[in-house]
Amino acid sequence: MNLTEEESCIHSNISCLDSSQTASYVLLYMSVAVVVSLTVCGNLLVIISICHFKQLHTATNFLLLSLALADFLVGAIVMPLYFTMLIDPHGCFGIVYCLIFNVASFYLTCISIYNVALIAVDRYIALSNPFHYAMKMTTNITLRIIAILWLYSLIYNMVLLYFNGNIIDMEANVTCGECIVKVNNEWSIIDFIIVFFLPCSMIIIMYLKIFTIATKQANKIRSVRKCPQIHNSSMASERKAAKTLGVLVAVFLLCLVPYFVSTFLNVYLRNRSVHLTISVSESLVYLNSSINPIIYALFYPWFQRSFKLIFTLRIFGTDSSLLNLLEQET
Repeated sequence: MNLTEEESCIHSNISCLDSSQTASYVLLYMSVAVVVSLTVCGNLLVIISICHFKQLHTATNFLLLSLALADFLVGAIVMPLYFTMLIDPHGCFGIVYCLIFNVASFYLTCISIYNVALIAVDRYIALSNPFHYAMKMTTNITLRIIAILWLYSLIYNMVLLYFNGNIIDMEANVTCGECIVKVNNEWSIIDFIIVFFLPCSMIIIMYLKIFTIATKQANKIRSVRKCPQIHNSSMASERKAAKTLGVLVAVFLLCLVPYFVSTFLNVYLRNRSVHLTISVSESLVYLNSSINPIIYALFYPWFQRSFKLIFTLRIFGTDSSLLNLLEQET
């Protein structure tokens, strides 16, 4: 084989390699586009439903609205930036790019976690003391709590990033392939407690109490009324509540625990395996925003009905905001 033939063979192999890499990149970007689209559209449907239909203007649904808005912004801002860096590890990103990603990811993740915690507290109060809940938890109070949450999260995360040099010395944290966030050991522990441990503990405690209350109420119904129909109905309702709450807690913990535990361990065990765990589990944190619309909205019949009304364009009809979406719910 002469030199010309060898060169043509090499060029042929390089061409095949480039073609396979291009096909892989196209497939990866298409997958990201699907995930981002589902996240954005799913949460947007929740936002439109709660904002448009007046019957859904309740304290609980406004908490769902706040969660959906945070997850919508995660899908619209954080996910495209994050997956671009994940797919193209050799790409170089500017200061503005990294600043937007770091602030948005920290801020919106914190809001999403605390929204889930507030929903747990809301459900506990409503179940444990329904009369007190109806009088005290008005929509105005709920909106004030949500506004405080968004403001508190913004202030906390800006302080966290500022005092660790991630804003004033942003240029030093920008490298090809990733946007580095530097957090010292003290702030890592504080952030773990405030953003993960406290709200996660609150969620687990509230849902355990909800299980206890639901079980006691079901037992009271069975002891007072021995009718088989009532017995079966209460048991079915209890199983349905237990299943829904179990899914809520399990998916939330599955998505968040690996990342926050690995980042906490990274303070003391700085090795390759921990860094790999952080990289993999970080994707789960953002994918939780894709799962939340399914868990917190699609399980509700009112969302299924509003979904149909939106896609059939009936929401543009006269007085469509006054339609009854809860007429068949038990």
